[in-house]
Amino acid sequence: MKSKSADIPVALLVAAAAVMMLFGTAVRASAEEPVRTLELQPLIDEALTNNHDVLVAGAKRQAADARIRQAGSLPDPMVMVGYQNEGWRQYTYGQSVDAQWMFSVSQMFPFPGKRAIKEQMASRDADTAGAMQSAARLATEQRVKELYYDLFQVHKDLDLIRERTSLFSRIEEAALARYAAGTGPQQEVLMAQTEKYMLLERETMLNQKRRSLEAMLIAAVGRQYSAPLGRPAEPAATPFAVEVEELVRQALERSPEVLSRQKMAGASTAGVHMAQKEFYPDVTVTGSVFTRPGEYQDMWSLTATFNIPLYYNARQSQALAEARAMSLSAEHDLEGVRSMVASAVRDNYAMIRSADALMNLYREGLLPKTVQDFELSLAGYRSGKVEEITALSRLKALVDYELAYWAQFVEREKAIARIEALTGGGNPPAAQGEQHEHQEQK
Repeated sequence: MKSKSADIPVALLVAAAAVMMLFGTAVRASAEEPVRTLELQPLIDEALTNNHDVLVAGAKRQAADARIRQAGSLPDPMVMVGYQNEGWRQYTYGQSVDAQWMFSVSQMFPFPGKRAIKEQMASRDADTAGAMQSAARLATEQRVKELYYDLFQVHKDLDLIRERTSLFSRIEEAALARYAAGTGPQQEVLMAQTEKYMLLERETMLNQKRRSLEAMLIAAVGRQYSAPLGRPAEPAATPFAVEVEELVRQALERSPEVLSRQKMAGASTAGVHMAQKEFYPDVTVTGSVFTRPGEYQDMWSLTATFNIPLYYNARQSQALAEARAMSLSAEHDLEGVRSMVASAVRDNYAMIRSADALMNLYREGLLPKTVQDFELSLAGYRSGKVEEITALSRLKALVDYELAYWAQFVEREKAIARIEALTGGGNPPAAQGEQHEHQEQK
């Protein structure tokens, strides 16, 4: 028969556990907010309408389009009004044959082909701006998807931690029962309680991460207010069975980054042709009328003025060398971007396949085996055949595997979103892929 002094530590431990449980419940209650389902597609639509990067890219494209006709137009004509007088002492118009009013109109005509090349260069620049606008839209869509999936993962992790806290409570109850029966030390009770409330610490950190992700997602969609977003709907695993070489081909053909560099290279080539045309002179045609009073007849003249590229070694030749260097730079830039895009596609493809393999390993092997192992170790601990640290380690492994499963699911979806952006948007051709039918083990 145990003494009353032996019951005091047990009572204190039970009271402490109750206080800590109430504290943990209060923390969760304060962190929980009214549940509202957050859908992905409306967020994407909102971002494509309100995101400032998208709006800036659209405005730049409009500006580039407006420059096309400007580049191909003639320079503004010049109008001249003048007066010629004889002597300094008086106004001699009508008294002297040499006194006259003069009027002229001049128009500069570029050498044939220059205007067409300038218009071509402006058109390529507009195409580049259009490609950059597409890139901005795809990058924004990708950003929203990644933040959405990260936010989903945080909510999923919070659910798992709250659910698995009950399993740590089972170990705690077993430790209290063993301590009360005199078959287990007090240290085991404290160890079980410490492990349980370390989950509450992780829960608090996840709530902070959730708030940060919500703030970033609000900024990404271009909202001007910070109302709670709600809980992301659980996405279905995106089917994905495309070969990597097909993805690379699509990316090299449709990626806005590649297309923009192609347009830049075309504009640089047109710049070389323009620099070659600068060796040829432009012509300025001027028509003039000289009015004289009285019996003196008016006079007129028509002149053509040519610029002479006399200093071509210092100007035109150097401009041509500069244009050729810029064209070479654009070609290398294009090849570099093509290589970067192909590498990014292969990298994300490898991430998808790795996530598929790991998710299958967790779902089919590690998770069910770890659940069984935990139940056996807990039963063994209750009977005194297994140490407490064994049951705790099995439960911690179960929590880690469940969190890792959903982390791989999210990384897979984010990698697919990046591939969609690299291949120019839209879902790449896919067959049936892995479905996440992970069953929560209670």
